[in-house]
Amino acid sequence: MTTIKLTNTKTRKKEVFQPLDPKNVRMYVCGPTVYDRAHLGNARPVVVFDVLFRLLRHVYGADHVTYVRNFTDVDDKINARAAETGRSIENITAETAQWYLEDMAAIGAMEPTHMPRATQYIPQMVAMIEGLVAKGHAYEAEGHVLFAVESYENYGKLSGRSIDDMMAGARVEVAPYKRNPMDFVLWKPSTDDLPGWDSPWGRGRPGWHIECSAMADDLLGETFDIHGGGIDLQFPHHENEIAQSMCAHPKGDFARYWLHNEMLQVEGKKMSKSLGNFFTVRDLLDQGVPGEVIRFVMLSTHYSKPMDWTEKKREEAERTIRKWYDITQGVKPSIPHECILDSLSDDLNLPLAIYYLHSFFDDIRAHKNFEVNGVEYIGLSSDDLRGVFLASAQLLGLLTDDLGAWDIPSVDLSAYAKRLTELRETAIKTKNFVVLDAMKSALAEAGAEVRMGKTQIEVIAGPNLDVAKLEVLK
Repeated sequence: MTTIKLTNTKTRKKEVFQPLDPKNVRMYVCGPTVYDRAHLGNARPVVVFDVLFRLLRHVYGADHVTYVRNFTDVDDKINARAAETGRSIENITAETAQWYLEDMAAIGAMEPTHMPRATQYIPQMVAMIEGLVAKGHAYEAEGHVLFAVESYENYGKLSGRSIDDMMAGARVEVAPYKRNPMDFVLWKPSTDDLPGWDSPWGRGRPGWHIECSAMADDLLGETFDIHGGGIDLQFPHHENEIAQSMCAHPKGDFARYWLHNEMLQVEGKKMSKSLGNFFTVRDLLDQGVPGEVIRFVMLSTHYSKPMDWTEKKREEAERTIRKWYDITQGVKPSIPHECILDSLSDDLNLPLAIYYLHSFFDDIRAHKNFEVNGVEYIGLSSDDLRGVFLASAQLLGLLTDDLGAWDIPSVDLSAYAKRLTELRETAIKTKNFVVLDAMKSALAEAGAEVRMGKTQIEVIAGPNLDVAKLEVLK
């Protein structure tokens, strides 16, 4: 069986992934708070852990992997949006969750096995909080229930900071009812105009951190394999999840492997509304940027490194994806090439996998057998090789649609490629390239892309191909 290695944030080492039960591999990833559209940075963990989900399904079998990604649908930000707009909380969360699913589907993300909403798990949260209070890890104060961070000796181990360091560098709510400024809320009181549920501490609502612990426990158990999310969640959210979950279930281990993706930038700067470089996934889709292009750009940087979204990367990604679609039309996927599987298995080395796909594509166009690390598919037909290429790309969640989704006209341009070949031969003999260059310029003006190799010329239809202008060139 394929050996998967992952960099475990908890140990700060790359480790061989060994699931508790190969027939029941379990992963939890923190999902969105549903009060607005998902911005581009929100999409990065979705893409990263979607690839990991695909890899785990490929290695262990689709029926043996459980992936949970939650919706936070009770939160102060949602309450504020409702007050601001005059709309009901239920209406806002239902609409926004649907937007999220549609936008993530557009960038090629598979739906997780379970997508629990926090409001569906209030009884489990109340029960977990009751247990923490009974064990002395939490206390009630002025209608609030707070987790006592000093009651968990390993608090701060995930982020590598002491409680004193965290107190100095974190923005924490200083309230008179807290025993320690770092203590965090498990339950808070609700006024009549806010969402609330009955509890032993009065009508109230859960704190953010307890939501994920309760949902993960209910759906995956006291100990499961992988917990993922953005690096911005490492502290305090993930740190708090560990503390309350380990104290609730001291015989469990909560998540055994922790993975965190780095943040996203735009043209080298932090994305922010004040800089005018803030945009959502839907903004890009509405501008005509295909979802697979968004996905490709994100896959081109290792998940552990900051990712920079640039217009140049977007343009290059679109050109690449169009070329790849062009050679895989009418081909059925077979099995991924081992070099792609090996790349993904080595801590999701997506940039290396894409490098291999580029090389594979070039070899197919040159009618060569693709070979990496001694693995060569000898004797396969062109269609068979393209089937391996297609399966390899699909393991990354790419090339999953058809060309129709890209609005690329279905036009046979081989005659123009043949004409260019003839003109080039003549130009080489006469040392006069005027006619050849004019033909190339006219094709480009008509919206066709000319690719000139040493032995082969290709003419590919672009997204804005003007057939009428082509007719003039005949």
